[in-house]
Amino acid sequence: MGRQIMSVMIEPIKQEFNASDAAMGLISGLAFAVVYAFLGLPAGRLSDRHVRTRVLAISLGLWAFATLLCGFAISFWMLIFARMLVAAAEAPVTPASLSIISDLYPQHRRSLAISCFTGAPTLSSIVGLSLGAWIIDVYGWRTGFYAIGTPLILMSLIFGFIVKEPTRGQWDIGGGTEPPREGLFQAAMKLIRNNACFMLIGASAVTTFSAFSFAMWNTSFLVRSHELSLQHAGILAGVVTGLSAGIGSLFSGWLTDRLSAKNRDWLVGIPIIGHVVATAAMIAYLLTPAGIAFEMAGVPIPTAMLWCAVSGFFTVFWVAPSFNLLSQLVTQWQRATAFAMQTVCTTLLGVGLGPLVTGLISDALIPYAGDESLRYALVIVSVTVVIPVLMLWTLLRNKPWLSSNTAHNR
Repeated sequence: MGRQIMSVMIEPIKQEFNASDAAMGLISGLAFAVVYAFLGLPAGRLSDRHVRTRVLAISLGLWAFATLLCGFAISFWMLIFARMLVAAAEAPVTPASLSIISDLYPQHRRSLAISCFTGAPTLSSIVGLSLGAWIIDVYGWRTGFYAIGTPLILMSLIFGFIVKEPTRGQWDIGGGTEPPREGLFQAAMKLIRNNACFMLIGASAVTTFSAFSFAMWNTSFLVRSHELSLQHAGILAGVVTGLSAGIGSLFSGWLTDRLSAKNRDWLVGIPIIGHVVATAAMIAYLLTPAGIAFEMAGVPIPTAMLWCAVSGFFTVFWVAPSFNLLSQLVTQWQRATAFAMQTVCTTLLGVGLGPLVTGLISDALIPYAGDESLRYALVIVSVTVVIPVLMLWTLLRNKPWLSSNTAHNR
């Protein structure tokens, strides 16, 4: 929710600090991603070697403090610094969480469990964008940070005192009972030399380049190209994309568990299908002319939102299968580091470069497209999905999961 609400804040923050689209791409993306990328691998290694529930508890508490600090920013550069602190606190969360999930569920049930975890942020966008847009519209963007950060103080206490650490590697064969004593660099190099891991992580990273660009700029796109108010645009971006992506995430996790139990090729096949359908629907959404189809509860619904819903449903099809496959390609003592490497790469390309490059392209297209420059910038960025499709197709042809030693010989 903390990331999603930033997309609603772009316009008011831009006006208050008199910033350009490129500058907003920096504060909403690269400032966060650089720190996240720098600390991601150490955070993953920390989770591989220490009690993960305690790591999560400390991370959540620090995250709450850094988010509240964003609301007190008195300058553009102070806000950038606060966003960097948020990234530092958030770095251990995903690798530690996915490592725990891998120890709670066996392989044939893991995709649905992972999709519940990864689907939660998409569903939270309904609150973050719709309710967040109302809070920001009425009380200002600073209040949005206060509303997001405060509940995490309680959540950190729950993880610190109530949640128990599961037995590490209880569903695995091999990997040993004690963590290896190798350093961070050696652990990272093992993962890089694992060609299947390298290809899978690379495909995920390139995928998020366009996905996070769209997530961050969609509200502004609806304001500029469909002439909606900030509040209505935030509601639509949150409800339509959040609900469709949340349902799509759960459905893809359930479908992956059913199909991959019989043929593990589906761990790659389902993401490929999702990419193709989602990209086609995304281009249709971005190129549909402005026009209101109907109103619901006083909110005007553009005709293009149908394509937005279709794209949102399929765009998350890659997440659960990819994390599930990655958990099978490494040992239990490498998982958090592997998840961290994937998260670092997706954050750097997606959260970091995606919004920034989109903003730069939008600024460059202003002389040619005027107010519609953001529309065509998003179209250009969306076609980069062809790269992960080719990478996944190569992985599908090589079938690394057929080797019985793949997950245990690293």
